[in-house]
Amino acid sequence: MEFNEDVSLDTSQVQDMRGSGGGGIGGRVALGGGGLGIVGAILYFVLSQLGGVGGGVPLSTGDVSSGEQVNNSELASECKTGKDANTNHDCAVVAVINSIQGYWEDQFARSNLTYEQAPTNFFRGGVSTGCGSATSDVGPFYCPADSEVYIDLSFFQELTSRFGTQGGTFAEAYVLAHEYGHHVQNQLGTSNRVREGSGPTSDSVRLELQADCYAGVWANHATTTPASKGGKPLIRTITEADIASALDTASKIGDDYIQRELGGGRVDESQFTHGTSAQRERWFRTGYESGDPNSCNTFDTNNLG
Repeated sequence: MEFNEDVSLDTSQVQDMRGSGGGGIGGRVALGGGGLGIVGAILYFVLSQLGGVGGGVPLSTGDVSSGEQVNNSELASECKTGKDANTNHDCAVVAVINSIQGYWEDQFARSNLTYEQAPTNFFRGGVSTGCGSATSDVGPFYCPADSEVYIDLSFFQELTSRFGTQGGTFAEAYVLAHEYGHHVQNQLGTSNRVREGSGPTSDSVRLELQADCYAGVWANHATTTPASKGGKPLIRTITEADIASALDTASKIGDDYIQRELGGGRVDESQFTHGTSAQRERWFRTGYESGDPNSCNTFDTNNLG
């Protein structure tokens, strides 16, 4: 995955709450959550939160660092163009966010709708949100109460070190595009259709698979979507290896894979909240191959895969 070097980045779409230290991914955030072990915490944040906080359910509250002070000065000074995105991890994340939101702005406009931008909040350790307080254990999430995305960037290291994903910039882009898929659902009112919280055909699973599909739709258009600032796309190339890395990530965060590989080996379909590995791969691929958000209607099909 490469970025066009002469296209401007818009750091205003990110709120950097990591403090003056900055410095990109950094080390793994210490796990909280009342004594949960590493596997228990991973299971919790993936099964409960990865991909969004559905239905406005508050996150667990507790004593976490609020990190409320936003300071974008370092990000703004380091991340000016796509050239910076090709060499700086934080800038690459900014570029991906710009591209995702640029696509949805254009798509909404084509349907005579107005897309409302959602900021992504970079934090370390813990954060207070409109959905309550959260530690980094919950992984990246979208809060419908304040219409914002939250991520501790160390999560991307967890994906490779704990889940065994290939990783890479585009795998991270898939995660972010999935979160913005939830923002799209929130704006369109789709999130209100969630009634059943778990189960293989539950509304929760359908919501998550649709967000995977929306991520694939963006990926289809990523190299042709103009940046918010300027007429050229931010993303120059996406390779088959990039798509493979996204599918690999999807396969490692399916409910069945997590329960089997990290949860003791027993798969309990009644506890599914995000879909199986095969389903998550299928719906990302559906969006990517069609490039059409209308292909992502997971709520009105009897065949989730």
